[in-house]
Amino acid sequence: QVQLVESGGGLVQAGGSLRLSCAASGRIFSIKALGWYRQAPGKQRELVATIISGGSTNYADSVKGRFTISRDNAKNTVYLQMNSLKPEDTAVYYCWLRGLAGDYWGQGTQVTVSS
Repeated sequence: QVQLVESGGGLVQAGGSLRLSCAASGRIFSIKALGWYRQAPGKQRELVATIISGGSTNYADSVKGRFTISRDNAKNTVYLQMNSLKPEDTAVYYCWLRGLAGDYWGQGTQVTVSS
């Protein structure tokens, strides 16, 4: 089994920054991709950013230029640096891992951006 533990969420004013972290542990044999999704109240979960094993990244249009995803392979950790935060970024952010056995999700961390 794989466990994903997120940290770094919180309350921040518009224009501020937060850095999310997600540490993976357990039976990790191979990580194909890591990423972050988010879900705002009353909305569907949406992709924020992903990073594949080769290092290529992909971002939602709404966060391009403001968010940066990165990973530390030695620590099995993925990060999401979020700058210039907007109230519409308010959501529960979920860490995602795709391994050989399938997809895994973290428990989510709340990010609230006040105007």
